[in-house]
Amino acid sequence: MSENNESANATTAPTVNPATSTVLYSERQWVPVWWWVLAAAFAGLMGAQVGHNRSLVYLIATFLIVGALLAWYLTYLSSTVVKVEQDSDGTRWLVVGDANLPNTVVSRSLAVPKTAKQNALGRQLDPAAYLVHHAWVKELALLVLDDPEDPTPYWLISTKNPEALLRAFVPDQADAAVEPLSR
Repeated sequence: MSENNESANATTAPTVNPATSTVLYSERQWVPVWWWVLAAAFAGLMGAQVGHNRSLVYLIATFLIVGALLAWYLTYLSSTVVKVEQDSDGTRWLVVGDANLPNTVVSRSLAVPKTAKQNALGRQLDPAAYLVHHAWVKELALLVLDDPEDPTPYWLISTKNPEALLRAFVPDQADAAVEPLSR
């Protein structure tokens, strides 16, 4: 996960109060299942290596220790949650980790399909942008900000369903924003 911590506090406005807000969209970005299979195979291989010509206890202990460490690491990689919440006054908030963004400062939005992902993350990427990216999530949502108090030009967020995210967060911009997905 890549995060630009310099602009992680994108808003100085109060954060969303979970007691008075409604969740409109939520996704957790789990690593692919085949990563878990590879981790289990690696733990088994390590157990076999350490347990070779020793008792079965070495094999089992090594498998459990390596497996637990890999499970913790894969769970850590999967800890990103992207949510859209609406508070009691009608403001919609995009919450990604500790950062939150009100929909009132988003001037334009765009769904970035997997065919354009490399370009969005390449030379065109502004170093001042707020970026949350996972290689295993194929699409992105781009949110251009119009906030004179924030030096962050835009947010670029990995999402499994950019259309649903944009329809929940900026419904008035969603039709034009998701057009690149249909090409």
